[in-house]
Amino acid sequence: MTLAPSLINAATVRPPDLLVASDMIDLGDLLARLRTTHAEVPVVLYLHENQLTYPRQREEQLDIGLAWVTWRNLTLADEIWCNSAFHRDELLAALPTFLDSVPDENHLDALSDVTAKMRVHPVGVTIPDGRDRVEPPLVLSNQRWHHDKDVGAVVRAMLRLADDGANFRTAVIGDDRGGLADEIHPMLDRLGDRVVARGLQDRADYERILGEADIVVSAARNEFFGVAIVEAVGAGAVPVLPNSVAYPEVIPTEFHSSVLYETGQLRFALASTLADLPTRRREAAGLAAAMERFAWPTVAAGYDRNAVALASSHSDGAN
Repeated sequence: MTLAPSLINAATVRPPDLLVASDMIDLGDLLARLRTTHAEVPVVLYLHENQLTYPRQREEQLDIGLAWVTWRNLTLADEIWCNSAFHRDELLAALPTFLDSVPDENHLDALSDVTAKMRVHPVGVTIPDGRDRVEPPLVLSNQRWHHDKDVGAVVRAMLRLADDGANFRTAVIGDDRGGLADEIHPMLDRLGDRVVARGLQDRADYERILGEADIVVSAARNEFFGVAIVEAVGAGAVPVLPNSVAYPEVIPTEFHSSVLYETGQLRFALASTLADLPTRRREAAGLAAAMERFAWPTVAAGYDRNAVALASSHSDGAN
């Protein structure tokens, strides 16, 4: 109800060639409100996440209404751009069971059309420059403090390492509003002077911390892409990441054995990285440069090519 009048007004100045909608938009509702001005405009649905496979907290039930919005959006869009192949494949794997729960018309036959419309377009990232590192090493966690990122597991691992006498500083930064802040802040208090920064930062401080980080560590149970990790690795931090979710796709294969850990191995992986950081840096040489494929100048060019192609083909077809 808010967006539609703005889009209608904008169309009187210059009719759009393409409409790009994010995953939280109800396309059916929006397009109905735009039917007099945008009926011939092609639509891209960009999936940064989706409401069917997004991990829920313990005992939280699937919001069926939002899940159905996701499915209807998939059928309405002319193209569907996913931020990773992992995200695309996880969603496609979950859809048959979800659709088959309908007792009469499950529309499973529409899945092939949805699949054919899907493209992978990674998120564009602004990668900060690295800075001179100082001792002791700075271990960074830079994800929001919600259940799906499991920042608490990272802090617990650092507490164990501190008890074992490991020498490190840490910055546990990210959106700490709500989520598990009540659990994480007391644990950080136990780390004392090792903590050089915590919680939400402004952009300038965030980029400064990224540039100084020696190691970036994650225990995320959900990651459809991983903007924060790409930023940190691109700035020169050695990653310690789960061998799961989107990370094996974001991290080139030749680095997997050095920087990805298996389930239950977080503390060991972080400890071994801290114990021989020079070796880990040599093994990760070239990884920061590999993140440039997600930099905005590269990603935007791909967006533009596909957007122009879709708008042109739609225009040609209309004519």
